[in-house]
Amino acid sequence: MNMTPILTREKGQSIPTNGHSTVRRPLESRLSERIHRVAPSAIRRFFDIAATMEDVISLGIGEPNFVTPAPILQAGLDSIRQGDTAYTSNAGVLELRASVSEMLHRRYDGPLYDAEKEVLITVGVSEAMYLAMQAILDPGDEVIVPQPCFVSYTADVILAGGTVVDVPTYAANDFVVTPEQIEAAITPRTKALLIGYPCNPTGAVMNREGLLAIAQVVEKHDLLVISDEIYDRLVYGDHQHVMFASLPGMAERTIHLGGMSKDYAMTGWRIGYAAGPADLLGAMRKVHQYLIMSAPTAGQAAALAALTDPVAELAVQEMVASYDARRRLIVSGLNEIGLDCFEPKGAFYAFPSVKRTGMDEHEFAERLLVEEQVAVIPGSAFGRGGEGHVRCAYAASQESIEIALERMQRFMRRHG
Repeated sequence: MNMTPILTREKGQSIPTNGHSTVRRPLESRLSERIHRVAPSAIRRFFDIAATMEDVISLGIGEPNFVTPAPILQAGLDSIRQGDTAYTSNAGVLELRASVSEMLHRRYDGPLYDAEKEVLITVGVSEAMYLAMQAILDPGDEVIVPQPCFVSYTADVILAGGTVVDVPTYAANDFVVTPEQIEAAITPRTKALLIGYPCNPTGAVMNREGLLAIAQVVEKHDLLVISDEIYDRLVYGDHQHVMFASLPGMAERTIHLGGMSKDYAMTGWRIGYAAGPADLLGAMRKVHQYLIMSAPTAGQAAALAALTDPVAELAVQEMVASYDARRRLIVSGLNEIGLDCFEPKGAFYAFPSVKRTGMDEHEFAERLLVEEQVAVIPGSAFGRGGEGHVRCAYAASQESIEIALERMQRFMRRHG
């Protein structure tokens, strides 16, 4: 009788199997290198601390305090009541994809995308960004990322095997990246440029002239562009949003990302979209098929109403007007109490400097939370250029902003 010995192993040992040795990593190093390269979100740390405290005013979370407008809610409820609870097409409901294409063409003179091949409905813009990076990057490919930027940008590049080339922007230039900065960052490994205007966390915007100058650099060096325009409707003053893919020659090399979360107060519905050239969108769809299957069915019905119902459109305009009033309140209030803040013209974030307190952004945010129960996010959580700043979201109610400013004024009297 052939007796097979019973083997035991200590932590990290290899076990022979069928006469062959298996090579195993020690248990403490089982994680991939790219996971080690992705830092935990610094935003989450402050949310966790604030959750243990009472009477906290949070200016930390970038989420509308509005309920989703009534016609959009009703469309989602109707979908569920009618039994529309199965998967949709992998790419999303065709009528919704067509509405996205029509809306971008009408509102921004953008490309008239083929709804079947060039538009993809995703689980929020977060998934769309992840898909874009997975679709275009090989190990070692470089992506230029102006910073400060939304926290997932860097992580998504790394998780796709790419290398982030960060380009810092500063308040002295209204946190706008210049074509000269981009060109200086280009190497033979550069594959793409990732931009997000209006910007989270700074509220910065870019005008047509600035974007055209960047487009010239992109064309000269044959780059792809991933343009995150999730805050496209949330612009103020005299600024008019410009869709990057609408610029001459940019449609063929741009993946446009947008969604419903911010403009329509639909964060929990998890509906985003990507639009772009068929080959790029086809590759993203391939990853999406295996990763997600399809975006939420009821959410897609709600999104269709958001794009087509005139009452929903009026609700968006009212929300934008309310954000504008809050924007003016918080920016003037921050400046009055000694926290220098440039004027943001997009999204719903103010990004004041805390340098005159003598604290860095982490100490400032921690002490403000402990001493006055106001939660803000250190600017360096969003990358280079954010040092010495904090992000204050004015998506909170006007009353909450007023209370937060009173508490911050007390804090500045002690420390400013």
